[in-house]
Amino acid sequence: MDAVKKLENKIGRLFKDVPPLPENSREALVGAWPWIALIFGVIQIFAAWALWNLIRVADTVGVMYGSFYVNYPAAISGADRFIAYFGIVVLLVDAVILLMAYPELKKHTRRGWDLLFLGALINVVYSVVSLFIDGRGLGSFIFSAVGSAVGFYLLYQVRGKYGSVKPKKTK
Repeated sequence: MDAVKKLENKIGRLFKDVPPLPENSREALVGAWPWIALIFGVIQIFAAWALWNLIRVADTVGVMYGSFYVNYPAAISGADRFIAYFGIVVLLVDAVILLMAYPELKKHTRRGWDLLFLGALINVVYSVVSLFIDGRGLGSFIFSAVGSAVGFYLLYQVRGKYGSVKPKKTK
């Protein structure tokens, strides 16, 4: 966890000189983060499930088609299958972290912010992995990188709101 704290401080320096959000926007964001974490955690579970089903369907079609044509290659190569399964694992880990962050964010604890930060880091890992998934490519990576930068910006805008160990009372 010490390495994550060092990385948190390094990334924080990147956002030190960016224009801050107005205070009322920060408060609204603090109120929205728990629900954002919950919604995206659930969406990522469904995305992992859909990707797993897609791999199964492609394999089934490949086996059926391959039984008619001897020289037909597998529908999904071994490398693509490995990367896809790795992507599923990353999505599930990120989903679990976001779902774990929900109650902590509701209580405004620092642990909630830390879990969101960890989820954002894992999302960056997934965008790098997606570079190697056939058909995704550089455009998907750039879109994910911009999304991650916006996410980190928003996270660092409310970082100070999650500094206490005790839960803060909400209005």
